[in-house]
Amino acid sequence: MIGHAVDRVDGPLKATGRAVYAYEHWEAGRPLYGFIVGATIGKGRITRIDTQDAEGAPGVHLVMTHLNAPEQGPRDESVPFEYWRAQPELTGPDVHHYGEPVALVVAGTLEQARAAADLVEVEYSTGRGRFDFGEYEDDVYIPKVVNAGLPTDTEVGDFDAGFDNAEVKVDQHYTTPYEFSLPIEPNACLAEPRGEDLVVYVSSQIVNAAQASVAATLRMDPERVHVVAPFVGGGFGSKLGIHSETILAALAARTLNRPVKVAMTRQQVFQLVGMRPISSQRVRLGAERDGRLTAIAHDVTMHTNPDIEYAEQTAATTRSLYAAPHRLTSHRLAALDLPRGTDVRAPGEAPGMLAVESAMDELADALGMDPVELRIRNEPTVDPERDVPYSDRHLVDCLREGARRFGWENRPATPASVREGRWLIGYGMSAAIRGHFQGPTAVRVRLEADGTAVVRTDMTDIGTGTYTILTQVAAEGLGLPLDRVRIELGLSDLPASWGSGGSWGATNSCTATHRACMALREQLLEAALGDARSPLHGLGPAEAVFSDGNLGIGGATETLGEIVARSHPEGLEAEGRVRYMGDEPNYSDYSINTYGAHFAEVGVDADTAEIRLRRMLGVFSVGRVFNPKTTRSQLIGGMVWGVGAALEEEAVVDPRSGAFVNRDLAGYLVPVHADITDVDAVVLDGYDDKANVLGAKGVGEVGICGAGASVVNAVFNATGVRVRDFPVTIEKVLPGLPPVDA
Repeated sequence: MIGHAVDRVDGPLKATGRAVYAYEHWEAGRPLYGFIVGATIGKGRITRIDTQDAEGAPGVHLVMTHLNAPEQGPRDESVPFEYWRAQPELTGPDVHHYGEPVALVVAGTLEQARAAADLVEVEYSTGRGRFDFGEYEDDVYIPKVVNAGLPTDTEVGDFDAGFDNAEVKVDQHYTTPYEFSLPIEPNACLAEPRGEDLVVYVSSQIVNAAQASVAATLRMDPERVHVVAPFVGGGFGSKLGIHSETILAALAARTLNRPVKVAMTRQQVFQLVGMRPISSQRVRLGAERDGRLTAIAHDVTMHTNPDIEYAEQTAATTRSLYAAPHRLTSHRLAALDLPRGTDVRAPGEAPGMLAVESAMDELADALGMDPVELRIRNEPTVDPERDVPYSDRHLVDCLREGARRFGWENRPATPASVREGRWLIGYGMSAAIRGHFQGPTAVRVRLEADGTAVVRTDMTDIGTGTYTILTQVAAEGLGLPLDRVRIELGLSDLPASWGSGGSWGATNSCTATHRACMALREQLLEAALGDARSPLHGLGPAEAVFSDGNLGIGGATETLGEIVARSHPEGLEAEGRVRYMGDEPNYSDYSINTYGAHFAEVGVDADTAEIRLRRMLGVFSVGRVFNPKTTRSQLIGGMVWGVGAALEEEAVVDPRSGAFVNRDLAGYLVPVHADITDVDAVVLDGYDDKANVLGAKGVGEVGICGAGASVVNAVFNATGVRVRDFPVTIEKVLPGLPPVDA
């Protein structure tokens, strides 16, 4: 079943509206509704807060502020990962960023709560905030590590000497803006007290992290916190950790001893969830005339919150992508009084590759060389910084196959040289790389006496197809039809996983499921071969075949249900586990990544500089594929996000207040179907035996890595205008357009 394009097993539930999301649970009965009141300054202190009118408004049950909020646990930085730490709210009068919660109003209806929220009066003493990245870009510090525990800086060889002696050089700065994840389902939570326990229905990508974080914040025994998240309406990093709506709902529910729902408005999501940091990146490439790189440097400065540090690993992929004897990467942070940075759609790789792959295109132009050939010429034989072999690297295959399929030979050799009517036509390409990660995950598989299997783990499905691929892996592992497998996900009472994020969810949970099934097979074989009542008694296990719900050896067969019913009438269970990658030798002995190549064709209006994506192709190497249909969907989704980063997405901060000016989907643009005409993703056959026993690697984020650069490079090829301040918009292209013939 692994590798088949199986339709989503949860599809009928979603198509008929029976898939229940966090805000839609009614098991607790009729809840109360909370509405968050946010600060209207970006830095300062609350000097007076008057809740009397709000408390007297119709339907209001509680107005919670820092004056009456329960005591909460502090953020404990000894906990290795931010998402498992306490996230206290309303802990004091200080305001750290615009929109920070200063009150929660709880009422009988959402309308009552929102109306009463307008009656909360807050007076502030305003401090001088640091809001403008450009103003503080040089006031930086060095973080100890960057995201994923990677080194802050790296150096190989002598970059200065290598760059100085290079025959051809590129030395450019690129900037990327604040960006947001913005899943369709906003962050939402229903908290229900049950005696000493608390049930938390929450939109979360990592259930175990949500449980630990709520428990630490409320100072509860984690076993008394029960997280429920069977369906999550997208995450893209924004739900790896919990946020203020969850903590405030939990505090209010325990205070009132009533179920309380809190959901962020779309505008609040922009202020309260966190975003991809703004970045300024300097990329330096030194090469010989034949295109071979002699020196490569990638230096990144980005914003961070003063209280919660987040250093996006923006320069990290440069460390493994191309060969060059002299190398340098660095990360620096500028502290601003803005919401904290957080993981957003391929954190680090997406903005980093937008810069590096643009620089590679600039180098190709300076050399007069085909951009595909330039990348092939700089293919390394081993990881150039870690000096270890690659586990399975097929980047060159992706480049060549993509060029063939796309018709790259038709690319305009000279920028701004091809027109179709009013449209200037251009081709662009880029490479893609993303590290493959593994985190601790457990899955329990139970075989019932009727021959059905139940797979249980707190792993989440954020719309990516987890229910489906786990069904496929279990069905193949036990030799069962798909309809004899049931998947239970998203409950903290189930075996813990690292959830969905970082492109690790599928491989972690599928590998653990496979191992549980292999353990069950051994138990079934032992039970059948050792039981005189079985037709398989005494036969040799080497020829055992599990297929169509049966165990067969030679000409003898017996159903799995019969074996279980006779030997384990209460059911048979086994658990499979995956360890943290730091405990797996392969992750230190090999450089394990996924790869791809992007190709894009754009049209640019010669009069207005409007940009239209005409077609796009991605070719990828991701090891073994669990489900071609869901894999292609994931990759195409990533490519579309890349188009957004290249052409549309940009959150703008008001330098006077620290507020995001465009905090809705009318002002913060993301690609929609009308923007994306012809996009396709192709996956090469593969199997990476160093990644895991199934040979599979993550696919969720490699689709965005480098995708934006292919579009940006196509705009240059169409117009001759090089934009380095992303996104590429009309006003940045228009002044440099070639003159229109009379």
